[in-house]
Amino acid sequence: MAIKVRIPTPLRSLTNGVDMLEAAGADVQSVLTEVCARFSGMEKRLFKEPGELNRFVNIYVNDEDIRFLENLKTPVKDGDDLSIVPAIAGG
Repeated sequence: MAIKVRIPTPLRSLTNGVDMLEAAGADVQSVLTEVCARFSGMEKRLFKEPGELNRFVNIYVNDEDIRFLENLKTPVKDGDDLSIVPAIAGG
């Protein structure tokens, strides 16, 4: 399955500037695992520990926050859009 993965600007240094790529997987976790395997340093930026996203990383599948779906086990299908969105803080 080809899932479109959108890479945010702060993580593009890890992907040599690539802003969108395709990955395969049956759920969000398997797609992110493939992305992490392809780009050194990505896993450290996305995951606190295996299977647990860093709290400042939000993932959306077709504009829906996975926290309100099945989290990392949210199923994906061919043509889905997965967006990695880092939280922004400020004051």
